[in-house]
Amino acid sequence: MEIVYKKLTFDELDTFIDMRIKQLTEEYESEGKEVPRDVDLRSALNDFYHRHIKDCTFVSWLAMDGKKIVGTSGMSFVEKPPYFTCPTGRLGLLSSMFTDPGYRRMGIAKELLDRVVNEAREYGCGAVHITASDMGVKLYTAYGFKHNGNFMQYSL
Repeated sequence: MEIVYKKLTFDELDTFIDMRIKQLTEEYESEGKEVPRDVDLRSALNDFYHRHIKDCTFVSWLAMDGKKIVGTSGMSFVEKPPYFTCPTGRLGLLSSMFTDPGYRRMGIAKELLDRVVNEAREYGCGAVHITASDMGVKLYTAYGFKHNGNFMQYSL
């Protein structure tokens, strides 16, 4: 087995969306929540990725074992007014970090993380943010992410 890394293209998008839904389902269920069946996530993700890949505000690196996608990553680029710890105002929002269960503990997630963090750096981001699953906290902490006690969310 040789893992090869490549950027996501529209050719892999359907499989990428399948894996994103699998990831979100796994996270939801691990928190003891029932996955909502009335949300058309596939259409919403398809629309999002088409728009943001096209305008270069989303990038993903994939881990491939032959033609099989075994790991995914994603970085959305957003901009807000600059502040002291992020004078560019550009932020990377990390998402879609998922490794096929049969390929975990092989360094794939760390390699994918490194590649999308470098994309954020090249884009001019001053920081990368993530809402980490319990499973991901160790990876992100080891990489150098710090908890930010100020993060809050208001659901609409």
